[in-house]
Amino acid sequence: MRLLAIDTALEACSAAVLDTANPKSGIHESQAMTRGHAEAIMPLIARVLDRAKLNVRDLDRIAVTVGPGSFTGLRVGIAAARGLALAAGKPAIGLTTLAAYAAPLISADDQRTVVSAIDARHDHVYLQIFGPGGRTMMTPRLLSLHEAARAASSNAPRLAGTGAALVAAAWPAGARPPASVDNRRAPDIEWIARLGAAAPDTGAPPKPLYLRAPDAQPQNASQLARR
Repeated sequence: MRLLAIDTALEACSAAVLDTANPKSGIHESQAMTRGHAEAIMPLIARVLDRAKLNVRDLDRIAVTVGPGSFTGLRVGIAAARGLALAAGKPAIGLTTLAAYAAPLISADDQRTVVSAIDARHDHVYLQIFGPGGRTMMTPRLLSLHEAARAASSNAPRLAGTGAALVAAAWPAGARPPASVDNRRAPDIEWIARLGAAAPDTGAPPKPLYLRAPDAQPQNASQLARR
C-alpha cells in the first residue's frame, strides 16, 4: 500500500509518503508553525510526492489527522485530504491526534498506560487514556486540568501531547508521578502514516473531531445595536 499522510491539526504542517512494501523508504517533511497551514500544505505535499517519485493517482490511500486540535488547522488538512482523495479516486482515512501521540509509546511498551493530552486552553485539555495492548480505557473528551490529572493518575502513566506538562503540573498530591512527560507540539507524521496504513476503511470521509464548540461564536442578531 502506498499512502500519503497529512497533519495540520496542531503546531506543525506535515506530510509523509509510506510504502508498506518497503517501510524503510518512507519520505516525510514537517514544518513547525502555529499559523499559515493553508498556504504551506499543498506545496509541502507536492515536494513529498516528488521526492517519492509519485503522483496522487499512484496512491492507494490518504490519511489525515481529524483532531482534536486547531479548528482552522483541522479544516485545512481535512479539506486537502478529501480533495486529493477525490482526485485520485482513493479512500481518505481520519485519525485522531490523541491516537497519533500515543502510538509510538504503545509500540515501545504496550503493557504500560499512555495518556494523550492536548492543550484546549482555558485550563482544559482534550484527553484519552490507553491501557495494555493499546486498548482505550477512556475515550476522547474535554476535561479540566484537575479532572484530567485525577483521571490519569493511576499506574504512573506516560504522558504525551501539548497538554502533557499541564496535566503533570496538576498531578494529585500523593499519587505516583508520571513515568514520562513528552510535551512535543505535534505528533510524529511517520506514526500517522503507519496508523493510516493499519486503520480500517469505513467508507466515510474524514470529519473534524472538535469535542467542543469554537471559541469564536457568531454574534446574536438580537444583541446588535439598533440605529
